[in-house]
Amino acid sequence: MLVDGQWRTDAYESTNEEGEFDRQETSFRDRVRSDADAEFPAESGRYHLYISRACPWAHRAAMTRRLKGLEDAISLSVVEPVRIDDGWEFSETHPDPLYGEPYLRDIYTRADDEFTGRVTVPVLWDKETETIVNNESREIMRMLNTQFDEYATRDVDLWPEGHREEVDAALDDIYEPINNGVYRAGFAETQKAYDEAVGDLFDALDRWESVLSEQRYLVGDVLTEADIAMFATLIRFDHVYHTHFKCNRRAIHEYPNLWNYTKELYQLPGVAETVNVDHITRHYYRSHGDVNPKRLVPVGPDVDFDAPHDRDRLDANLPSDLAGDAAPADD
Repeated sequence: MLVDGQWRTDAYESTNEEGEFDRQETSFRDRVRSDADAEFPAESGRYHLYISRACPWAHRAAMTRRLKGLEDAISLSVVEPVRIDDGWEFSETHPDPLYGEPYLRDIYTRADDEFTGRVTVPVLWDKETETIVNNESREIMRMLNTQFDEYATRDVDLWPEGHREEVDAALDDIYEPINNGVYRAGFAETQKAYDEAVGDLFDALDRWESVLSEQRYLVGDVLTEADIAMFATLIRFDHVYHTHFKCNRRAIHEYPNLWNYTKELYQLPGVAETVNVDHITRHYYRSHGDVNPKRLVPVGPDVDFDAPHDRDRLDANLPSDLAGDAAPADD
Protein backbone atom coordinates (compact mmCIF):
# COMPACT_ATOMS: atom_id res chain seq x y z
CA MET A 1 0.00 0.00 0.00
CA LEU A 2 0.96 3.66 -0.24
CA VAL A 3 1.65 5.61 2.94
CA ASP A 4 1.89 9.37 2.45
CA GLY A 5 2.67 8.72 -1.19
CA GLN A 6 5.47 6.22 -0.45
CA TRP A 7 5.21 2.54 -1.38
CA ARG A 8 5.31 0.17 1.61
CA THR A 9 5.17 -3.63 1.71
CA ASP A 10 4.86 -3.87 5.50
CA ALA A 11 2.01 -1.50 6.31
CA TYR A 12 -1.20 -3.27 5.28
CA GLU A 13 -2.89 -5.62 7.73
CA SER A 14 -5.56 -7.71 6.03
CA THR A 15 -7.03 -9.21 9.20
CA ASN A 16 -8.27 -7.88 12.53
CA GLU A 17 -7.41 -9.09 16.04
CA GLU A 18 -9.88 -11.98 15.71
CA GLY A 19 -8.16 -13.24 12.56
CA GLU A 20 -11.04 -12.09 10.35
CA PHE A 21 -10.42 -10.61 6.92
CA ASP A 22 -10.90 -6.84 7.13
CA ARG A 23 -11.34 -5.18 3.74
CA GLN A 24 -10.11 -1.60 3.57
CA GLU A 25 -12.59 1.02 2.34
CA THR A 26 -11.93 2.59 -1.05
CA SER A 27 -10.82 6.22 -1.07
CA PHE A 28 -11.88 7.96 -4.30
CA ARG A 29 -15.66 8.35 -4.31
CA ASP A 30 -16.53 11.12 -6.76
CA ARG A 31 -19.18 10.58 -9.44
CA VAL A 32 -19.51 11.06 -13.16
CA ARG A 33 -22.91 12.56 -13.96
CA SER A 34 -24.81 13.10 -17.19
CA ASP A 35 -24.92 16.82 -16.47
CA ALA A 36 -22.79 19.32 -18.38
CA ASP A 37 -22.32 21.38 -15.21
CA ALA A 38 -21.10 18.44 -13.11
CA GLU A 39 -17.55 18.37 -11.78
CA PHE A 40 -17.10 15.16 -13.78
CA PRO A 41 -19.56 15.30 -16.70
CA ALA A 42 -20.24 12.23 -18.79
CA GLU A 43 -18.31 12.75 -22.03
CA SER A 44 -17.15 10.30 -24.67
CA GLY A 45 -13.38 9.83 -24.69
CA ARG A 46 -12.77 11.63 -21.40
CA TYR A 47 -12.50 8.65 -19.04
CA HIS A 48 -10.20 5.66 -18.84
CA LEU A 49 -10.79 2.42 -16.94
CA TYR A 50 -7.86 0.59 -15.38
CA ILE A 51 -8.67 -3.04 -14.59
CA SER A 52 -7.22 -6.45 -13.89
CA ARG A 53 -8.73 -9.44 -15.69
CA ALA A 54 -7.99 -11.42 -12.53
CA CYS A 55 -9.93 -9.25 -10.09
CA PRO A 56 -13.69 -9.82 -9.60
CA TRP A 57 -14.25 -6.20 -8.54
CA ALA A 58 -12.63 -4.90 -11.73
CA HIS A 59 -14.50 -7.54 -13.71
CA ARG A 60 -17.81 -5.96 -12.67
CA ALA A 61 -16.80 -2.69 -14.27
CA ALA A 62 -15.41 -4.33 -17.41
CA MET A 63 -18.58 -6.37 -17.89
CA THR A 64 -20.81 -3.33 -17.47
CA ARG A 65 -18.76 -1.37 -20.00
CA ARG A 66 -19.01 -4.28 -22.46
CA LEU A 67 -22.70 -5.01 -21.97
CA LYS A 68 -23.58 -1.33 -22.41
CA GLY A 69 -21.42 -1.01 -25.53
CA LEU A 70 -19.17 1.73 -24.15
CA GLU A 71 -15.92 0.53 -25.72
CA ASP A 72 -15.58 3.62 -27.93
CA ALA A 73 -16.63 6.03 -25.18
CA ILE A 74 -14.43 4.76 -22.32
CA SER A 75 -10.93 3.47 -23.00
CA LEU A 76 -9.58 0.52 -21.04
CA SER A 77 -6.25 -0.98 -20.06
CA VAL A 78 -5.26 -4.13 -18.20
CA VAL A 79 -2.54 -4.66 -15.60
CA GLU A 80 -0.45 -7.81 -15.37
CA PRO A 81 -2.19 -10.62 -13.45
CA VAL A 82 0.53 -11.47 -10.94
CA ARG A 83 0.79 -8.94 -8.11
CA ILE A 84 3.66 -9.33 -5.67
CA ASP A 85 5.83 -6.79 -3.83
CA ASP A 86 5.37 -3.91 -6.26
CA GLY A 87 1.60 -4.25 -6.55
CA TRP A 88 -0.30 -4.12 -9.82
CA GLU A 89 2.11 -3.46 -12.65
CA PHE A 90 2.15 -2.65 -16.34
CA SER A 91 4.40 -4.33 -18.90
CA GLU A 92 5.18 -4.42 -22.61
CA THR A 93 2.26 -6.82 -22.97
CA HIS A 94 -0.07 -4.63 -20.93
CA PRO A 95 1.39 -1.08 -20.93
CA ASP A 96 -0.03 2.03 -19.35
CA PRO A 97 -1.39 3.80 -22.45
CA LEU A 98 -1.78 7.23 -20.85
CA TYR A 99 1.53 7.98 -19.13
CA GLY A 100 3.75 4.94 -19.64
CA GLU A 101 3.95 4.37 -15.89
CA PRO A 102 5.44 1.07 -14.67
CA TYR A 103 3.01 0.54 -11.76
CA LEU A 104 -0.60 1.32 -10.98
CA ARG A 105 0.56 2.99 -7.77
CA ASP A 106 2.06 5.71 -9.98
CA ILE A 107 -1.43 6.47 -11.27
CA TYR A 108 -2.61 6.85 -7.67
CA THR A 109 0.20 9.26 -6.80
CA ARG A 110 -0.56 11.28 -9.93
CA ALA A 111 -4.00 11.82 -8.42
CA ASP A 112 -2.66 12.45 -4.91
CA ASP A 113 1.08 12.55 -4.25
CA GLU A 114 0.46 12.02 -0.51
CA PHE A 115 -2.10 9.23 -0.89
CA THR A 116 -2.38 6.67 1.90
CA GLY A 117 -4.23 3.45 1.13
CA ARG A 118 -4.27 0.30 -0.94
CA VAL A 119 -3.75 0.47 -4.69
CA THR A 120 -6.75 -1.38 -6.07
CA VAL A 121 -8.64 -1.95 -9.30
CA PRO A 122 -10.89 -0.86 -10.92
CA VAL A 123 -9.86 2.77 -11.32
CA LEU A 124 -11.95 5.26 -13.26
CA TRP A 125 -9.53 7.98 -14.42
CA ASP A 126 -10.41 11.42 -15.77
CA LYS A 127 -8.01 12.29 -18.59
CA GLU A 128 -8.96 15.97 -18.54
CA THR A 129 -8.29 16.77 -14.87
CA GLU A 130 -5.78 13.90 -14.57
CA THR A 131 -7.18 12.41 -11.43
CA ILE A 132 -8.99 9.34 -10.14
CA VAL A 133 -12.72 9.86 -10.10
CA ASN A 134 -13.61 6.64 -8.33
CA ASN A 135 -12.11 3.29 -7.34
CA GLU A 136 -15.20 1.67 -5.79
CA SER A 137 -16.42 -1.08 -8.11
CA ARG A 138 -20.11 -0.91 -7.23
CA GLU A 139 -20.20 2.84 -7.83
CA ILE A 140 -18.27 2.57 -11.10
CA MET A 141 -20.65 -0.14 -12.27
CA ARG A 142 -23.61 2.13 -11.49
CA MET A 143 -22.06 5.15 -13.25
CA LEU A 144 -21.26 3.19 -16.39
CA ASN A 145 -24.78 1.79 -16.41
CA THR A 146 -26.69 5.02 -15.80
CA GLN A 147 -24.66 8.07 -16.83
CA PHE A 148 -23.33 7.23 -20.31
CA ASP A 149 -26.51 6.20 -22.17
CA GLU A 150 -25.91 8.93 -24.75
CA TYR A 151 -22.75 7.12 -25.85
CA ALA A 152 -23.82 3.49 -25.35
CA THR A 153 -24.20 1.36 -28.47
CA ARG A 154 -26.47 -1.16 -26.74
CA ASP A 155 -29.89 -0.49 -25.27
CA VAL A 156 -29.17 -2.28 -22.00
CA ASP A 157 -30.26 -1.10 -18.55
CA LEU A 158 -28.88 -3.07 -15.62
CA TRP A 159 -30.68 -0.95 -13.00
CA PRO A 160 -34.17 -0.77 -14.52
CA GLU A 161 -37.03 1.34 -13.25
CA GLY A 162 -39.42 -0.68 -11.14
CA HIS A 163 -36.67 -2.98 -9.88
CA ARG A 164 -34.11 -0.60 -8.42
CA GLU A 165 -34.79 -1.29 -4.76
CA GLU A 166 -34.68 -5.03 -5.46
CA VAL A 167 -31.38 -4.70 -7.33
CA ASP A 168 -29.79 -2.74 -4.50
CA ALA A 169 -31.10 -5.23 -1.95
CA ALA A 170 -29.70 -8.16 -3.96
CA LEU A 171 -26.31 -6.44 -4.26
CA ASP A 172 -26.30 -5.98 -0.49
CA ASP A 173 -27.41 -9.57 0.11
CA ILE A 174 -24.66 -11.19 -1.95
CA TYR A 175 -21.79 -8.88 -0.99
CA GLU A 176 -20.82 -9.98 2.52
CA PRO A 177 -21.50 -13.74 2.36
CA ILE A 178 -20.50 -14.39 -1.29
CA ASN A 179 -18.51 -11.63 -3.04
CA ASN A 180 -16.52 -10.80 0.07
CA GLY A 181 -17.21 -14.13 1.73
CA VAL A 182 -14.71 -16.06 -0.39
CA TYR A 183 -12.02 -13.61 0.77
CA ARG A 184 -13.17 -13.87 4.38
CA ALA A 185 -12.62 -17.62 4.10
CA GLY A 186 -9.39 -17.47 2.11
CA PHE A 187 -7.59 -14.93 4.28
CA ALA A 188 -8.94 -16.02 7.67
CA GLU A 189 -6.21 -16.54 10.23
CA THR A 190 -8.22 -18.46 12.82
CA GLN A 191 -10.38 -21.55 12.54
CA LYS A 192 -13.35 -19.66 14.00
CA ALA A 193 -13.11 -16.88 11.40
CA TYR A 194 -12.77 -19.42 8.59
CA ASP A 195 -15.68 -21.58 9.81
CA GLU A 196 -17.96 -18.55 10.08
CA ALA A 197 -17.04 -17.30 6.61
CA VAL A 198 -17.51 -20.70 4.95
CA GLY A 199 -20.80 -21.23 6.76
CA ASP A 200 -22.11 -17.84 5.61
CA LEU A 201 -20.89 -18.47 2.07
CA PHE A 202 -22.55 -21.82 1.55
CA ASP A 203 -25.73 -20.82 3.34
CA ALA A 204 -26.01 -17.98 0.83
CA LEU A 205 -25.14 -20.16 -2.16
CA ASP A 206 -27.74 -22.72 -1.08
CA ARG A 207 -30.32 -19.95 -0.77
CA TRP A 208 -29.64 -18.56 -4.25
CA GLU A 209 -29.58 -22.06 -5.70
CA SER A 210 -33.17 -22.37 -4.50
CA VAL A 211 -34.16 -18.91 -5.78
CA LEU A 212 -32.70 -19.65 -9.23
CA SER A 213 -34.70 -22.83 -9.48
CA GLU A 214 -37.80 -20.67 -9.92
CA GLN A 215 -36.56 -17.48 -11.61
CA ARG A 216 -34.07 -16.69 -14.36
CA TYR A 217 -31.99 -14.04 -12.60
CA LEU A 218 -31.41 -12.71 -9.10
CA VAL A 219 -34.17 -10.13 -9.54
CA GLY A 220 -36.90 -12.05 -11.33
CA ASP A 221 -36.78 -12.13 -15.12
CA VAL A 222 -34.47 -9.13 -15.68
CA LEU A 223 -30.69 -9.08 -15.98
CA THR A 224 -29.27 -6.53 -13.54
CA GLU A 225 -26.13 -5.26 -11.84
CA ALA A 226 -26.71 -7.88 -9.16
CA ASP A 227 -26.19 -10.65 -11.73
CA ILE A 228 -22.97 -9.01 -12.90
CA ALA A 229 -21.68 -8.92 -9.32
CA MET A 230 -22.70 -12.53 -8.67
CA PHE A 231 -21.19 -13.77 -11.93
CA ALA A 232 -17.80 -12.19 -11.18
CA THR A 233 -17.55 -14.43 -8.12
CA LEU A 234 -19.10 -17.58 -9.59
CA ILE A 235 -16.88 -17.60 -12.69
CA ARG A 236 -13.80 -17.72 -10.42
CA PHE A 237 -15.17 -20.14 -7.87
CA ASP A 238 -14.22 -23.57 -9.16
CA HIS A 239 -10.80 -22.49 -10.43
CA VAL A 240 -9.60 -20.58 -7.38
CA TYR A 241 -11.99 -20.11 -4.47
CA HIS A 242 -12.87 -23.79 -4.11
CA THR A 243 -9.24 -24.87 -3.66
CA HIS A 244 -7.07 -21.82 -3.04
CA PHE A 245 -9.46 -20.22 -0.54
CA LYS A 246 -10.62 -23.59 0.88
CA CYS A 247 -14.28 -22.99 -0.07
CA ASN A 248 -14.60 -26.66 -0.85
CA ARG A 249 -17.90 -27.79 0.60
CA ARG A 250 -19.16 -27.85 -2.96
CA ALA A 251 -18.07 -26.56 -6.39
CA ILE A 252 -20.36 -24.34 -8.43
CA HIS A 253 -20.61 -26.95 -11.18
CA GLU A 254 -22.21 -29.22 -8.54
CA TYR A 255 -25.11 -26.77 -8.09
CA PRO A 256 -27.57 -27.37 -10.97
CA ASN A 257 -29.11 -23.90 -11.00
CA LEU A 258 -26.07 -21.79 -10.10
CA TRP A 259 -23.98 -23.67 -12.66
CA ASN A 260 -26.47 -23.28 -15.51
CA TYR A 261 -26.97 -19.63 -14.52
CA THR A 262 -23.19 -19.07 -14.69
CA LYS A 263 -23.03 -20.66 -18.13
CA GLU A 264 -25.91 -18.55 -19.42
CA LEU A 265 -24.30 -15.30 -18.30
CA TYR A 266 -20.93 -16.35 -19.72
CA GLN A 267 -22.58 -17.00 -23.07
CA LEU A 268 -24.25 -13.58 -23.33
CA PRO A 269 -22.73 -11.64 -26.24
CA GLY A 270 -19.45 -10.08 -25.17
CA VAL A 271 -19.22 -11.51 -21.66
CA ALA A 272 -16.78 -14.32 -22.46
CA GLU A 273 -14.36 -11.70 -23.80
CA THR A 274 -14.16 -10.17 -20.33
CA VAL A 275 -13.15 -13.50 -18.76
CA ASN A 276 -9.50 -14.59 -18.71
CA VAL A 277 -9.13 -17.83 -16.76
CA ASP A 278 -5.35 -17.79 -17.20
CA HIS A 279 -5.11 -14.37 -15.56
CA ILE A 280 -7.48 -15.47 -12.81
CA THR A 281 -5.59 -18.63 -11.87
CA ARG A 282 -2.11 -17.15 -12.17
CA HIS A 283 -3.07 -14.15 -10.07
CA TYR A 284 -4.50 -16.01 -7.11
CA TYR A 285 -2.07 -18.91 -6.92
CA ARG A 286 1.08 -16.90 -7.64
CA SER A 287 0.24 -13.62 -5.89
CA HIS A 288 -0.84 -14.98 -2.50
CA GLY A 289 2.38 -16.45 -1.13
CA ASP A 290 0.93 -16.49 2.38
CA VAL A 291 -1.88 -18.78 1.20
CA ASN A 292 0.10 -20.75 -1.40
CA PRO A 293 3.81 -20.58 -0.43
CA LYS A 294 5.05 -22.70 -3.37
CA ARG A 295 3.09 -20.50 -5.80
CA LEU A 296 2.24 -23.55 -7.92
CA VAL A 297 -0.67 -23.04 -10.33
CA PRO A 298 -3.00 -26.06 -10.64
CA VAL A 299 -3.92 -27.41 -14.06
CA GLY A 300 -7.64 -27.86 -13.35
CA PRO A 301 -10.51 -28.04 -13.04
CA ASP A 302 -11.73 -28.80 -16.53
CA VAL A 303 -15.10 -27.01 -16.70
CA ASP A 304 -16.83 -25.92 -19.90
CA PHE A 305 -18.55 -22.55 -19.66
CA ASP A 306 -19.70 -22.94 -23.26
CA ALA A 307 -21.67 -26.11 -22.56
CA PRO A 308 -25.44 -25.90 -23.06
CA HIS A 309 -27.51 -24.52 -20.18
CA ASP A 310 -31.14 -25.05 -19.22
CA ARG A 311 -32.12 -21.50 -18.26
CA ASP A 312 -34.44 -21.13 -21.24
CA ARG A 313 -37.02 -23.07 -19.22
CA LEU A 314 -37.57 -19.88 -17.19
CA ASP A 315 -38.99 -16.57 -18.41
CA ALA A 316 -36.53 -13.79 -19.26
CA ASN A 317 -36.97 -10.15 -20.17
CA LEU A 318 -33.58 -9.84 -21.86
CA PRO A 319 -32.73 -6.75 -23.95
CA SER A 320 -32.73 -7.52 -27.66
CA ASP A 321 -29.24 -6.05 -27.95
CA LEU A 322 -27.89 -8.96 -25.95
CA ALA A 323 -29.24 -11.52 -28.37
CA GLY A 324 -26.91 -10.73 -31.30
CA ASP A 325 -23.31 -11.55 -32.10
CA ALA A 326 -20.52 -10.23 -29.92
CA ALA A 327 -18.20 -7.48 -31.16
CA PRO A 328 -14.37 -7.82 -31.17
CA ALA A 329 -12.67 -8.22 -27.81
CA ASP A 330 -11.00 -5.38 -25.91
CA ASP A 331 -7.50 -6.83 -25.89
